[in-house]
Amino acid sequence: MAVRKACEAGPGRRVHMFKITRRGALQGAAGLLAMPALVEKANAQSAFDWKQAKGERLEVSLTSNPRSVILTQNQKEFEELTGIRVGSEQIPEQQHRQKFAIEFATGKPSFDIVGISLHVNKRQVGRAKWCADIRPMMADASITNPDFDFADFSEGAVAYSTQSDGRMDTLPEFADPWIMYYNKELLAAKNIAVPKTFDELYTAAKALTDPSKQIYGFVGRGLRNANVVLWTSFLLGTQQRDTVDGSMKLITDTPDAVWAGQMYQKLMRECAPPGSIGFNWNECQTSFMQGRAAFWIDGPGFAAPLEDPKRSRVAGKTGYAVAPAGPAHHHGALFGTGFGISEASSPARKKAAWLYLQWATGKQNQLRYLTGGAGAPARMSPFKQEEALRGAVFSMDYVNCLSDALKICRPGLPEIVPVTEFRDTIGTALTNMVGGADVASELKRATDAFRPVLEASERAT
Repeated sequence: MAVRKACEAGPGRRVHMFKITRRGALQGAAGLLAMPALVEKANAQSAFDWKQAKGERLEVSLTSNPRSVILTQNQKEFEELTGIRVGSEQIPEQQHRQKFAIEFATGKPSFDIVGISLHVNKRQVGRAKWCADIRPMMADASITNPDFDFADFSEGAVAYSTQSDGRMDTLPEFADPWIMYYNKELLAAKNIAVPKTFDELYTAAKALTDPSKQIYGFVGRGLRNANVVLWTSFLLGTQQRDTVDGSMKLITDTPDAVWAGQMYQKLMRECAPPGSIGFNWNECQTSFMQGRAAFWIDGPGFAAPLEDPKRSRVAGKTGYAVAPAGPAHHHGALFGTGFGISEASSPARKKAAWLYLQWATGKQNQLRYLTGGAGAPARMSPFKQEEALRGAVFSMDYVNCLSDALKICRPGLPEIVPVTEFRDTIGTALTNMVGGADVASELKRATDAFRPVLEASERAT
């Protein structure tokens, strides 16, 4: 299967596919670290047989993002190492989630390996047992490279990949701690310090907003569904810190939730660009790249375009900081992805798939993620590779920010099956807030609307 990418499309719109040719900073960093000769040398010194599944073919289904680009750009390295052929596809996340769920439900998915957004689909995948338990594979010395070093994965990433029954049905790929991007030039012009709290962020954003010059203090996700993860970023700073309790009781209309909604409303209504009610991450990125926004809170994987002088007006002017603190706690939102092996694949293909996962999540590719600005790897060793990091296209400020963010982050979404419905319902309330609706009333209405959905989902467990 050819490497493909699908354009973003709304409901009912056709999704067009086209070939990816991502260049620039990502390619440079990936090329710098592409060392197949060293891989072959290391393999020659090891008793582990990388070619034990030679001749097999794997189909890999990935979400479109900078990390998937790195893997597909270096895919030949794996093929030469193992003799396994790989067909891979990249599809935007919303369409990808729908696609793999539909295919899994048929019992005959077209892929052997799938990238999974654990903050969205973890419980769904785990309940249906769509993916194989990886722990027995790791315990099998005949198919697991002794240099795999599972202990190198961060504790939080491993917890994200582990189901409540103890099955580990994905291998951690990426830990996505949200950070705050800021425009150094705009802050310096008004002698404004980097905010440490959300209250300070609002004050600074308000002071930097100048519509007459098309400069705005803040840009963030306003699009329904996508906007929920910004609201939960604020909620994590309160005493509540979650949207459901351990018994799956919904708690989204409390005073803490209302505070988070009011902070969201103020920033989006008073400090964000016109039209931001329809912004997802890509529109936010474009506004920030154009130098029109002072602050942006989002995932760390968007740094590469910001630092590309051919595309960005803020290249060399972008600062990186951990998310601000709330009134009770200092926690940034954490999201994560993992790779699953289809339970429907044959034993031979599962073995080949396990070899692919070891390569894909190996230390070299994880370091490529970090040096290429593709976000925070699930492993901790890349943060210690000072020589490689000095040669990267990103400053140590970015690297240190990610390392610090991983220390304070907490899950940004509840681990429930109807997480998409949750985001749609709460997202509608947030959209109405940007339009000027009362925060407490909107959250009460959304909570009442979603409660039976969650209860029905739990009864089906």
